[in-house]
Amino acid sequence: MSNYVIAAPERASAAVAGSSQRFPIRRVFCVGRNYAEHAREMGHDPDREPPFFFTKPADAVVPAQGTLPYPPLTEDLHHEIEMVVAIGKGGVNIAVDDALTHVWGYAVGLDLTRRDLQAQAKKLGRPWDWSKAFDASGPITPLRAASDIGHPQKGRIWLEVNGAVRQQGDLAELIWSVPEVIAAISRSVALQPGDLIFTGTPAGVAALQPGDVAHGGADGIGEFELTIGPKPQA
Repeated sequence: MSNYVIAAPERASAAVAGSSQRFPIRRVFCVGRNYAEHAREMGHDPDREPPFFFTKPADAVVPAQGTLPYPPLTEDLHHEIEMVVAIGKGGVNIAVDDALTHVWGYAVGLDLTRRDLQAQAKKLGRPWDWSKAFDASGPITPLRAASDIGHPQKGRIWLEVNGAVRQQGDLAELIWSVPEVIAAISRSVALQPGDLIFTGTPAGVAALQPGDVAHGGADGIGEFELTIGPKPQA
């Protein structure tokens, strides 16, 4: 017997590599402009100013496989390849030196962006949630436990589209490291088990078209391949 007035939605979750168990997703935080070359290509100075964040809904996270729907309201869907951190232990005011003890595991994902909507919002001085927080905007690989792979601090992260390299960088190039990002978030909100963090993208972001095949990964974490579906009917 439920105490809800409507049927409760299914809990958002992510696959775990090599397991039938799943990782429950509570919230999704994303770090903006956390690679210097990407900051430059977006027209910003990559000085080490305090990190800034935006969010996606938990159910925007989907498996990075198969055919991904092309979202409505855009003619300029961009890919952003990122390492994703899964939080297994919550906390507030987490010290940088203790931050990795809060990490359950890692994945590779795409922060998909409706770039034209983002540009319009920036021009008007409005929030740009609508450009980031849409359905299926956060495809990720199955999570791998830190107890199995450790805590990746360097290694190639890359994305190919139709066999051509679009993005390529190294995890060591993060302006704000994973421990620093975790510490920064925990000073603003209480991190909780089930939170995911998209840690930022290297340079080379560009548009995806219907039919494009995106193949990407990060050393020691995982790889994926997916196809972009057709544009929705008007």
